[in-house]
Amino acid sequence: MGIKEELGKKIKRMRLNRGLTQEQLAEAIDVSQRTLSGIEIGENFVTADTLDKLLDALNTTSEELFATNHLRDENKLLKEINNCVKLIQNNPIKLEILYNVAKSLTKE
Repeated sequence: MGIKEELGKKIKRMRLNRGLTQEQLAEAIDVSQRTLSGIEIGENFVTADTLDKLLDALNTTSEELFATNHLRDENKLLKEINNCVKLIQNNPIKLEILYNVAKSLTKE
């Protein structure tokens, strides 16, 4: 995966985590929704001006935005999580811990 795709995925993830629609973020950074969509899917790359606006709109830093090397594919993560659950399915204590962690992550 190239830098445009990685950055686009990170922008989309941050936008969704902040509860913003593409339309809302596009308006905040003064680009069309189509342009933002292109950025998020890796077709377009951001200009320096748009990058500054993105950092402000997402309330983040360039370090956080460009730190994409630790992100894994969501489907691979779900498969690994399911494998972990299978390994502990007969251990009620570990299942309870996993449940509590998962539940805490869903709270807003």
